[in-house]
Amino acid sequence: MPLRSDWSDSQCPLARGLEVLGDPWTLLVLREVFFGHTRFEDLRTHTGIAESVLSKRLSTLTGHGLLARTPYRDASGRTRHEYRLTDTGEGTLPVLNAMILFAEEHLQAPSATAHMQIIHSPCGHATESADRCDACGEGLTPATTAWVSSARSGRPVPLATAAVR
Repeated sequence: MPLRSDWSDSQCPLARGLEVLGDPWTLLVLREVFFGHTRFEDLRTHTGIAESVLSKRLSTLTGHGLLARTPYRDASGRTRHEYRLTDTGEGTLPVLNAMILFAEEHLQAPSATAHMQIIHSPCGHATESADRCDACGEGLTPATTAWVSSARSGRPVPLATAAVR
């Protein structure tokens, strides 16, 4: 018996969105791609995800057009693949921002280094909105957004943008 229903044909847009984004590993993989990690091993290392689970999540994300798979050659000349955001994948930024903001406001952090901020790069202000800068009102896009993770560098990291349009 399956753990849940297939919601891909649901009349409810939230249920259809959950069909693609409802798995926690999926959101963590997207977080890492926004942070600029595009290679399988980097994604596995930064998320702690099992290889088989990562393979399935990457297949789902590419199948739904959120990521594009592009080949590259490693140091030994073997063909490998990178996973880069598409325009559709960029559209998940407000979802990830909303999750960050929810956790910062409502969930206790386990340590002083377990915090993130969303920065609107053009004006340099932190925002508490998932899709607009509180200071200047401009919309947030991956090209105009940086995340500050105190667990990483503590400095703003510009987000990756769609490599495939």
